Amino acid sequence: MSIEEQLQQVNNAIAAIEIGGQEYQIGSRRLKRADLSLLYRRQKELQGELEVEKSDSIGLANTSVALFDRR
Repeated sequence: MSIEEQLQQVNNAIAAIEIGGQEYQIGSRRLKRADLSLLYRRQKELQGELEVEKSDSIGLANTSVALFDRR
């Protein structure tokens, strides 16, 4: 599964929780969805991976280089 597909699944899971709640019950059955904080963390990871994949650099997206010269 591609990073974009994984990100879409995570986004769908987040939306389901935000719209329908973390937990619900139908009759005697109770369903608890994934932890929202974990989904947000995974979403951030996947967005970072996607940025690296789309960038022109070699896995160094959002990286700066500083040179300090003692004089």
